[in-house]
Amino acid sequence: MRDLIRRILDWVDHRTGFETAVKNFLYEDIPASSGWHQVFGSVALFLFFVQAFTGVLLAFNYAPQPGDAYHSLQYIVNEITGGRLIRGLHHWGSSLMVVVVGLHMIQVALWGAYKKPREATWILGVLLLLLVLAFGLTGYLLPWDNRAYWATVVTIQIAGLAPLFGEYLVEFLGGTEGVGVSTFTRFYTLHVLMLPALTVLVMMLHIHLVRKHGVTPSPRAIGKPKKKFYPGQAFKDLMAFFAVFVLLFVLAATVDVPLERLADPSDSTYVPRPEWYFLFLFQMLKFFEGRWEVVGAVILPTLAVLALLAVPFLDRAKVKRIQQRTLAFAVVGVVLAGWLALTVAADLTTPEPVASARETSPATADWRLLTPVELAGRAYFRREKCADCHNLAEGEPKMGPTLATVSQRKPTEWLMAHFGNPSEAVPGNPRPATALSDEELNGLAAFVLKLTPTNAAALEAVPPYAMRAAVIYQESQCGACHVVNGSGEESGPPLNGVGQRRTAEWLEEHFRDPQKFDPQSVMPPYDFPPDDMKAMVDYMEALPPAFQ
Repeated sequence: MRDLIRRILDWVDHRTGFETAVKNFLYEDIPASSGWHQVFGSVALFLFFVQAFTGVLLAFNYAPQPGDAYHSLQYIVNEITGGRLIRGLHHWGSSLMVVVVGLHMIQVALWGAYKKPREATWILGVLLLLLVLAFGLTGYLLPWDNRAYWATVVTIQIAGLAPLFGEYLVEFLGGTEGVGVSTFTRFYTLHVLMLPALTVLVMMLHIHLVRKHGVTPSPRAIGKPKKKFYPGQAFKDLMAFFAVFVLLFVLAATVDVPLERLADPSDSTYVPRPEWYFLFLFQMLKFFEGRWEVVGAVILPTLAVLALLAVPFLDRAKVKRIQQRTLAFAVVGVVLAGWLALTVAADLTTPEPVASARETSPATADWRLLTPVELAGRAYFRREKCADCHNLAEGEPKMGPTLATVSQRKPTEWLMAHFGNPSEAVPGNPRPATALSDEELNGLAAFVLKLTPTNAAALEAVPPYAMRAAVIYQESQCGACHVVNGSGEESGPPLNGVGQRRTAEWLEEHFRDPQKFDPQSVMPPYDFPPDDMKAMVDYMEALPPAFQ
């Protein structure tokens, strides 16, 4: 049996060279100074494979279209077994990959591993760092929530600032007419097709150069006998893989990945925030305003990248012991301190959510003070199931904004158009066009505009009888003769306080036969069904004595 397996392996190796390649990899000579500090490159490669694998799993149920992308992601997280975990692994894996690649670059810089003949290896490493950041940038839009949408708007604007090439970059990214289907398609194509292929190519070249020139030895290890990659360094790499994956798994299992409401192109008051590793750039832009914005957005980052690429050509001194590389430690320390200071400053200056665009009196928290139009709007809100997408007050996050805390109030005309066809204003909104009349749409808009953080909870708890009565009041055109809470015509008596002046029996009889109580009355009789009659009488009794 052993001979048969040996013959099969020999046959495969003779045709493919696979066994020989594995042996050459495992038993490669590495310097005696190799150790734990050189696991970062292998960990970065491991995380790339984790990202590729989880990305493929997500793609099985992901819909690459604006709007549909958001709903498919909700489906993945809430309906697919393990979907929340897979998305968490992919999301936090991208952040860990930035950290690990950054640490690998720092380790190479401190050890001087970019020196001759490894200049090209360093340059490819810088390109890989840029590709990792590009993955984060292009993947940011794919959830198609409000955070992703408006951050991408800022990204497109920054790209447009590039001298000479700004217009072409915006066109390439599909942002000529704003962030939309074209932008989403370009970012998706970059994220899942172009960047992975380019990363694999650069990574293969990088690994080839590492194997060609070998791992950089410390000055003390030069001339000493080398050791094999397996088993010592291989064990250290595997332990590093295990530790990183445990950390990644814990993050994915315990920390929810943020998913805000569906991207709303009309929400121009939203303050976008980039991922943590771009916060330093976000903060730096605050120092450059107006015509100087291009300096912070394009020129300084470009100079920083060029400086990284030029490091091997600027530092041509012989390799020294790490304890003697004080200048390298000083430069890395200054860069890290600057990055950390800008990042912390950006985080500390994150604006608090705007509670409301206006202040209101606690007295308006009483639903009884709504006009019949506004109260009927509350009924339409329930009838059209607007609560499927919106909260009135704070609660479990939903696809649409919380209506009481939205910072910018839209005009009535915009609201009516949005209610009539939600997907036109917000691409991807699943709500079909409503069948409400213009008068009902106006009532719904009036109710939404009445909402504030102060009264939202009370208006959410409007009793069903009051909503039903307000709809009947509107359908019966009672406002053509009566005033309720300051709204209506004055040809008939005001209805505020009528419950204190009349009994329930009197009110019911008056609805059925107004002329019985006033022969000159022009009010038509209303013989409502029992449930509707009770709702109307209860509503009349609930009206406050006087409207202030």
